[in-house]
This record gives sequence, C-alpha cells and structure tokens, in this order.
Amino acid sequence: MLTLTTGGCTLPAFAPDGADSPADPDGAPGAASTPGAAAQWTPCSSIPEKLVGRGAPGMTYECASVAVPRDWAEPDSGQTYDVAMIRIRSKSQKDRIGSLLINPGGPGGSGIDTAVYLSFGPTFGGLPTEITDKFDIVGFDPRGVGRSSPVKCISDVDQDASFAADPDPVSQAEFDRVAALNKKIADGCGQKYGDQLPHFSTEQAARDIDALRTAVGDSKLSYLGFSYGTLLGATYAQLFPRNVRALVLDGAVDPTESYVQGSESQAKGFERAFGNFTEWCRKTPAKCPISADPRGAVTDAMAKAESSPVPYSDGREATAGWIFVGLISSLYTETGWTSLAQAIDELQTGDAKGIMDLADQYAERTPAGTYSNLFDANLAVNCADTDQAPTVERVRQLQSEWRKKYPIFGAPLAMGMLPCTYWPGKRDPFPAGKATGAPPIVVVGTTGDPATPYENTADLAAMLGTGHVLTWEGEGHTAYPSTSCIVKAVDGYLIDLKVPQEGLRCPAK
Repeated sequence: MLTLTTGGCTLPAFAPDGADSPADPDGAPGAASTPGAAAQWTPCSSIPEKLVGRGAPGMTYECASVAVPRDWAEPDSGQTYDVAMIRIRSKSQKDRIGSLLINPGGPGGSGIDTAVYLSFGPTFGGLPTEITDKFDIVGFDPRGVGRSSPVKCISDVDQDASFAADPDPVSQAEFDRVAALNKKIADGCGQKYGDQLPHFSTEQAARDIDALRTAVGDSKLSYLGFSYGTLLGATYAQLFPRNVRALVLDGAVDPTESYVQGSESQAKGFERAFGNFTEWCRKTPAKCPISADPRGAVTDAMAKAESSPVPYSDGREATAGWIFVGLISSLYTETGWTSLAQAIDELQTGDAKGIMDLADQYAERTPAGTYSNLFDANLAVNCADTDQAPTVERVRQLQSEWRKKYPIFGAPLAMGMLPCTYWPGKRDPFPAGKATGAPPIVVVGTTGDPATPYENTADLAAMLGTGHVLTWEGEGHTAYPSTSCIVKAVDGYLIDLKVPQEGLRCPAK
C-alpha cells in the first residue's frame, strides 16, 4: 500500500458535473522563460476543454512555463526544471490586486487542473466572483508534478499491485511481500532519477514559488494552499517572510510533527471521520443502506475480500486493498458518505463498481488502467522531505500498535511509511519555525477533517508566529469555499487584508 496523499482533493469536489479525470501532462505550456524573467503567456483554452469540455463563461485561459534551477543551492549550474502555470482572468475584472497562486496539495496534485475547476465559480463550488473580479487566478504544477518536469517512475502494473495489496498484512510472509513491492518501487525511482531525488523537496518547490511571484509581476505573494499546500506555503513564509502579502493555509499540515507522528495523526483523523460517517448513517438510514451496522459492514467487506474478492468488470478484483482505497476516497468529502454506503451495500450483492469507482477517483486511474503521476510525485516529495523514516522493523511494530488504537486506519497508515523507509535518495527536510517578519497568515481548519486533523490548525498557526485560526465545524477535507461564513472571512482577508475575528468558528451549514 502506497503512502496516503494529503491532497486537498485530487479530483476536486468542486469540479463541475461531468468533469473528466485530471489531464495527462499533454499540451504543456510552451518554452520556459529564463530564470528571473517575466512569464510569456499564450492562450491555452485546450486545457479546460480537455478537463471539463469547455471553459468557464467570461474567463480567459493563458499558460506559461518558468525555468527554475534544479537545485537552488547551485542556481547557476545550468540545470533547470520547467514549472508550468495557468492564468485565469475574468473579463469583468476591475481594480485588480494581483495574482492569487493556488496549490491543491498532494503532494502531487495539479494546481493547473484545480485552478480550472475553481474558475467555474460558486455554482460549482468554485471561487467567489469577488475573488475572480480582483485577482488573476494562477494555478501551478510544482516541480515534478503534472506538466512541470513530471516524475514518473512507477509502472501501471506496480501501481495496481500496490493499491490491491492487503492494507494490513498480518502474517510475516504477506508483510514481506508488501514490503518487497514497496522496495521495488523505491528502487525503480532511484534508478531513474538518482541524484535528482532530493531536488523534489518542499523547500526547493517553495523557492520556485518566489520565482513564480516574480514571473507574474507581483511584488508580494497572495497564496491559497490546501492540505500539503499549507506546508508549501508555510515553508515559503519562513524563507521569504517579507515577500508575503496574504497566505490562506486551509487543511493544515503540522511541520513540527515527525514523519511517524504525522502518519499517526492521519490514522487518528481518518478514524474520527469514519466515526462521524457511522453516526450519520444511523441518523439518516434512508440515505445509508448499511445503517444497521456501518462499521461492521465495512470491516466485514474487507475481511471477506481477503479470501473471496468480488470480481470487477475490467478484470480486477475488489480486494481488501482496493476497498480501503475506496473508503479513504469517500471520507474526503461529506458527499462521499452516500457513495460509500451504497458501494459497500452493493459489494454484499456481488457488485464492485461503486467501490472501484471511488478507489479509481482517489488513485487517478483511468479506465484504460493508466495513472497520472500523482503518486510518483507524492513519494518523491514526501520521501525527500523526511530524514526520519522508520526502519522496517519499526513499521512492523507500529502496525501492531496502531491496529489496536485505530482499528481500520492504524495499520495501513503504518504500512504507508514503507516507501520512504526504502527510498534511496538523499533527504532535504523542510524548516519548522517562525515566519519572522511575515504579516498575519490565516490558517483554516475543519473539525471533521480526516487527512489533516483539526488539531494541526492551531499548531501550524503557533509555529509560524503570525498565524490566525479560522474554524469550520464541518466534515471532509478543507473548508474554503464551502460555506458563506468561511467565504466571507477568507475573502475579506484576501481582498482587504482584514484578519478574521479571533476564534471565529463557522457552522457546518
């Protein structure tokens, strides 16, 4: 089982109905500008057309690519990566403030795709008109992601095998098989990229953001980061505090946590979110066909799949691993709860389509069996970032301990650390300290967030020293732009630099 992403939404919940899966890195923006130069924008309406079938009414789409040093410690080496951007501008824009750079998390999520989805406005859960009337919306794929010199080192066959594998292998023989697959994947990435592996770290990407800020012509950065994007933004604030205009960090990662502590936090967060799902099931049985015993239905489905997985129409089987991936996928949004309940109910009658659809959405797997580079980049970034990966023996010990503490999610989250245990590259950990000299930064937390637990919110705000907590008492991963209360608070900050009222808590609905 590969490590979980902490992405805001890899196929965003705000995508218009009928949107395709995130695009392959085809049709990437043209030749990159030289480092330090202004971006050279060219029309690229083909990107929203490929993603959604059309562009948003009243919006223009332009793309550019910026060359950045592969290693910011040696900026004059001549070796570069190309970082791709899309600029979305409203035809009704007036009193322009500047650009709003967006990162959806992951690591590995495409900011270009996310910016396109967000451009469709409030009707589809996108950005408010007040924001698109004041800012150019600039989505970017960080180095190694999507259209930006993408890392691709995991075969589709190995990707399938990793998701299908037992998420909690109890016998030593099965554990060893899963471990061997993770080692094979890590070794393959090392053989392909070698000395480049540490260059995909968060600190390197944060330094890229300052090059993007220069390229779009902004003297100060306005930034909206979701999930892992909060870590990227926090790192930027530490490196370039006086270049910050406004940062919204939604779905906080706590940089002070160790790699093991971060994985356990996620286990706790998903277990809590699953508990919230089971309560919803019991309270709304008309929407939840497994309401009599939601937890039992899910655990029974996974247990039965270990010996007799339900066949799926494309030749795969709904193994315990695939069911677990579908379960994870469904908890990222409250709307996914209905899909999960239906999918588990259908599994009991021999129909695997619902759970496999959920899993494939999370994994960014196409019907043809191919994958985006989400998880390749996810491993490259996460493993470059940590020099604290546990040993195989420690993973095995934590698997047993966390299974008792977090019955469904603990053991799989422990197993998810194995790729970085085997990762061959040098490490380049991100900083974890004050953003001395930065203006107020808004850190948004969701009380029911599974992937970036709410507790991280205050911890990140305190670490930065200039952070201010804004709370959404809702479910799912990340908050903006979910409700009018959150929207009003965030928009007031982004547009007028008005910091939300201290301690403001926005109701779920």
